[in-house]
Amino acid sequence: MRFIDNFPFFSIMLSMLSGIITSILPKKAAKWLNGIMISVVFSMSCALLVSLHKRGESVVYMMGHFPAPFGNEIRFGPLEAMMAAFFSIIMLLSVVGGHQKLDDEVDEDRHNLYYILVDLMLSSLLALVYTNDLFTAYVFVEINTISACGLIMIRRIGRTYIAAVRYMIMSLIGSGLLLLGICMIYDITGHLLMSNIKESIAVLHNSGEYKMPLLVMITLISVGLAVKSALFPFHAWLPDAYGYSTVSSAAILSSLVSKGYIFLLIKIIYRVIGYDVFVSSHILDVFYTFGLTAMIVGSVRAIRENDIRRMIAYSSIAQIGYIFMGFGLATELGMEASIFHMLSHGTTKSLLFIAAIGLTDVSGYKREFVHVTGAAFRNRIAGMGFFVGALSMVGIPMLSGFISKLLFAEAGISVEGKSIPTLVVLAISVILNAIYFMKTVIRIYTPAPESPYAGQDFSFMDRPSYGFTIIGFILVNLTLGMSSEVFNHLIHEGLRLFS
Repeated sequence: MRFIDNFPFFSIMLSMLSGIITSILPKKAAKWLNGIMISVVFSMSCALLVSLHKRGESVVYMMGHFPAPFGNEIRFGPLEAMMAAFFSIIMLLSVVGGHQKLDDEVDEDRHNLYYILVDLMLSSLLALVYTNDLFTAYVFVEINTISACGLIMIRRIGRTYIAAVRYMIMSLIGSGLLLLGICMIYDITGHLLMSNIKESIAVLHNSGEYKMPLLVMITLISVGLAVKSALFPFHAWLPDAYGYSTVSSAAILSSLVSKGYIFLLIKIIYRVIGYDVFVSSHILDVFYTFGLTAMIVGSVRAIRENDIRRMIAYSSIAQIGYIFMGFGLATELGMEASIFHMLSHGTTKSLLFIAAIGLTDVSGYKREFVHVTGAAFRNRIAGMGFFVGALSMVGIPMLSGFISKLLFAEAGISVEGKSIPTLVVLAISVILNAIYFMKTVIRIYTPAPESPYAGQDFSFMDRPSYGFTIIGFILVNLTLGMSSEVFNHLIHEGLRLFS
């Protein structure tokens, strides 16, 4: 085994160790440790990605030098390494972009707790990406849930408490369904290691045994992770959770948390159940229906919203719908389009939330559209960030959102019986996206000489980290859009090695 193959284990443990050490550090030291840790994890993930891509293989890493079922395993290929690098760079930019607002949003004696929650969040996301053990995945699902709930309510205002309770209730329902499904898997197969479960399920499926229990098990797991990912109609908790948490929390929650659960679902489809068995259950057809509905419902709700941050939050419902619609196409192209959209949406949504907070800061901290009129002139870097993010969501060429919609269209055309609904709903969704995002762009770029906030201009030198964060997100978005062939190749290669 090569030394670089230890990097996934090092990344998970480094994140958890950083959380422990942070608890005893001063506030400033905790902030620097968090930034350094995420940077190191990103560097290790990039190095691992390059190595695995050159080798063209996936690696099974045995933890503790004991084979299953006594030991634990993590498994990784190019797709896992790419997702780990993506999670870490988005988290780094999100934390840096909002750390100067932390003093206004979070009590000083709770800053260490905030960075502890961020560390635990990253460790749980990495574990969901790398683990090859189903019960270990469930443990880190719960760590992810607790961390996310803490990131929502740490602001300590009434709306965040309500949002956190709603999130916890819905998330625990999803976790309970997931746990029931895992218990049924263990009862039927006697295994918790993903590869062993897949072999047992293949035998049972071919023999016709436990046909109904297998269907129930697949349904429980699918619905549980759909609830946690905020797929329509399980999305009621999302607008408040994203709309009223701290700026960094909103960026992290909207771009990463749901993606961790969705990536776990992809692993279960390929590595636990088996793709052919999962398709035969017709759960993907249900995903397809709810995904199309979410694309319309989320966009309509965003159009009706008068709060810029809640509008962005409702937009996430539609974007989650895109991902599940791609799953529902039940083709390799559809799955690849969904994975690329996870990258595109994660990058763009974080950019929009970070930019939105800059616009509201120069609007008397008001979030209604009437108050953010002309805000792009008062904070030019935030205006530019929101403009680029909006163009990406609409699907303008050179940006990642254009590639996502192009991939979904290509995938939908090739599926008999689903091509027309896919293309029609995709076109309607693009139009609706243009309505509410371009409406907002026009609003923030409309001069408002009589505005009481005209003198609250943003100075780049006052908060340079904020400006560099916006630029960083824009560069990541452009990289995804202009070098999409590289990422699509990595996704295709990773899926080939995935199962």
